[in-house]
Amino acid sequence: MSKFTDHSKERVQKLELYLKGLLADEKGTDLLKRYQILDTQFIPADIIEALDRLVSENADIEGLKTASNKLFNLLYRLLSEYKPIKPKRNSLLYLIGIHHKAVKDLLNRSKVLIKELNRQYASETAKALKSEFEKLLEIDRYYAIKENVIFPELEQKWEHYRCIRLMWAFHDDIRKNIKKTLEVLNQKVLDLEAFNLYSSKVFFNLSTIIFREEKVLFPLMLETFDQADWDKMLIQTAEMELPFVEIPEQAIPKTIKTNSDYKINLKTGVLTLEQLELIFSHLPVDITFVDEAETVKYFSTPKHRIFPRSTGIIGRKVQDCHPHDSVEVVNKIVQSFIRGEKDVASFWIKMGPKFVLIQYFAVRNEENRFKGVLEVSQEISEIQSLTGERRLLDW
Repeated sequence: MSKFTDHSKERVQKLELYLKGLLADEKGTDLLKRYQILDTQFIPADIIEALDRLVSENADIEGLKTASNKLFNLLYRLLSEYKPIKPKRNSLLYLIGIHHKAVKDLLNRSKVLIKELNRQYASETAKALKSEFEKLLEIDRYYAIKENVIFPELEQKWEHYRCIRLMWAFHDDIRKNIKKTLEVLNQKVLDLEAFNLYSSKVFFNLSTIIFREEKVLFPLMLETFDQADWDKMLIQTAEMELPFVEIPEQAIPKTIKTNSDYKINLKTGVLTLEQLELIFSHLPVDITFVDEAETVKYFSTPKHRIFPRSTGIIGRKVQDCHPHDSVEVVNKIVQSFIRGEKDVASFWIKMGPKFVLIQYFAVRNEENRFKGVLEVSQEISEIQSLTGERRLLDW
């Protein structure tokens, strides 16, 4: 066994008890001495398992974010000394490394501009900063890849995978604070205090997550994933497009095509597999189906998806496909459908210029037995703008 996987229960227990002590507001210096945190040679797998235990015990996520930050600050030098397996050229982690470098370069450019802005306000400096933070919005696509491609694989491969819920919570913080920073920069009069508050949170959390990926998450993945896993994830990543990176076409593994002529007998007709897939992909909506066991079984692939999906979510519990803050609502909808109390749940949100209607439908068979949940999302801003009538073709 390697140094990443040969971890001891004793080390994990030390970390778990230390983190629990922090969550209980015990004095940090006492906890360090009691559990010999600074005198123990922890490895990435120890941290993964300790965080998994706490999340599985429903530890407060907000408190755990703070506690984990303190832990990683303490173990920074130790983790920095680890020499993980070097990813192969044009492999998924190699390409993510290019993405990370682009993000770090962007942050470094922004730091220079922020110092200038704090020294003396200039509209050109604020404009340049706005441009950099608008580029930073692209990181949302990378987090969508992590949440829809990498996280499902971790759930399949690792016993102690629940630390991803904590990481997802950090993703949401970063998304939120980038948007808040841009809101401040878009104001006619710059609120420098608010700008420094939100931008500093972006810098801190981004640096934190990149460090955790490079020194804990990715090294352990390199130890535990096989080539088939990496190939599958790279194919899905290429479909979703990794920001700041051009993935070479020759680096993408070839997929095996299914028999598109296979016929499916339906009550109202007979369709080939190709025709059925084309019908779903041409509907002007995103569709996701979750079965009665609360497991994702299907999603459609329209030309312009509203919410990103990858085949990695197939077979995944629906609760694991949502951030921590949304799980309670998801459970409430599913349980009300199972009990027969409700049949539809509707939400509508603004996404930039888009106005999106999200609806959940209880799927029942002819005996009115619950068979699952159908999620349908549609961009309806054009529909909302319709007035009068159009009876003639107007191209």
